[in-house]
Amino acid sequence: MEHEPINLLNSLHPKDSLISGAPAKTKRPVFFWLFIFISIIVGVFLVRTIVKTEGNQYTNILEPRKLSFFETVKNFIFQPKNVLIGQDEDRINILLLGIGGPGHDGPYLSDTNIIASIKPSTNEVALISVPRDLGAQITSHGWRKINSADAFGEAEQPGNGGEYARQIFEKTFNLKIPYYLRVDFTAFEELIDEIGGINVNVPNAFTDSNYPGPNFSYTTVHFDTGPQTLDGEHALIYARSRHGNDGEGSDFARSRRQQLILEAVKEKMLSLGTYANPTQLKKMYDSAVKHISTNMNIAELTYLASTAKNASASKKLVLDSSNDGYLINTTGENGAFMLSPKTGNFDTINTAIQNVFGIVSSKQTPGLIKNDFEISLPASNLNKIKIEIENGTWIPGLAARTEKKLEDKGYHIIMVSNSLIRPIQHSVIYLLSDKVSVASTAELSKLLQAASTRTLPGWLSETYDNTSTPEDETGMKYNKDADILIILGTDTKE
Repeated sequence: MEHEPINLLNSLHPKDSLISGAPAKTKRPVFFWLFIFISIIVGVFLVRTIVKTEGNQYTNILEPRKLSFFETVKNFIFQPKNVLIGQDEDRINILLLGIGGPGHDGPYLSDTNIIASIKPSTNEVALISVPRDLGAQITSHGWRKINSADAFGEAEQPGNGGEYARQIFEKTFNLKIPYYLRVDFTAFEELIDEIGGINVNVPNAFTDSNYPGPNFSYTTVHFDTGPQTLDGEHALIYARSRHGNDGEGSDFARSRRQQLILEAVKEKMLSLGTYANPTQLKKMYDSAVKHISTNMNIAELTYLASTAKNASASKKLVLDSSNDGYLINTTGENGAFMLSPKTGNFDTINTAIQNVFGIVSSKQTPGLIKNDFEISLPASNLNKIKIEIENGTWIPGLAARTEKKLEDKGYHIIMVSNSLIRPIQHSVIYLLSDKVSVASTAELSKLLQAASTRTLPGWLSETYDNTSTPEDETGMKYNKDADILIILGTDTKE
């Protein structure tokens, strides 16, 4: 009979009871198991360096298929190659989530989202950073920011937010991700304080006047350039700040700062003094069981820890919206800021993730890793695709100038007009005809720096009427013969 994985780490939901009672007896010394858990914590925070809904109802979501605890232990002792799902394919994927936890604004929104891939044959670790503002299809909730997956999972079934998020990430990136580890801010701070702080050489000084403060307020934080020792509180601030000046005001800048933080944590944690101190180990263990949750059982955690000790994070992929990045800024269905794939779908991104161990570092953008190959897309017959351009801004002549630019590239423009609603913040390419594929519009998306989609907003429907105006706006909002409708936003670059 197969057993469910043993979850030794407590769920973060306030309704869940804390782990109580003494640990089960074992032939190994208790601090062996403490060592294992602390090794896992090191792995979790090492992975955090880089960032840092449709179908069935959630109640039908099952835990990932895995071996029973006893069978896993047997394999760990006699046949290690079968301990973790993915070893036989030389690719073990784990989703790492960092959340604020109870007491923080949006406690279950994942502030940090990393896919860690381990390649056992070479002891390499690939770290794929996923920005929290990336738009994804969240089961039964529509197109939402991917960092909301954990929160939706917690709301629908307390304690299972990590599993819910794991499945959303797996589906979004078309990648088998059997495991997840979820950590909150408290564990981060307590870990760093228990090891006596960390030494970080801050490369760029900055000030952030909009850092989250107590009671949903804001406070000002500042960091100077140069070597300094950070305690848990200041290390967390340095890793989380998103609104700093001097080039430090983005999620992607934060990802690079987190690299420094976690590398420093790893160095301190791997020191002999840390592991030889029983008091420190006990405190770290106590923090772990309260602030980390996972779907891995103890045998899998043990094997992962033993593997991670010898692995190096040699491959890093950061998804961002830089000129050479994979993403562009866009607006969600509810008007919220969002990031979307430049090509209109995740195919190119998923290919990059699948081939992450073949990725080489980019010299142009620090921290950004790009493919060393190009994706070949099918050539489109441009003069057969009918395009309408609508000016969604108050900038005079913007649509006409864009028309000329596209015609010079061989595109066939059948109409230029103003959009019903203005101003529109982000440019969007709407695919109106089934004969037009996302792949065939990849170059158009790149040229206009605009996402493509087949989903029309409500105000473009024939039945839409703005009741706040005396006019009757019902009827066609675009040319019925058009295959593609381009609505130019205020982010249009001329």
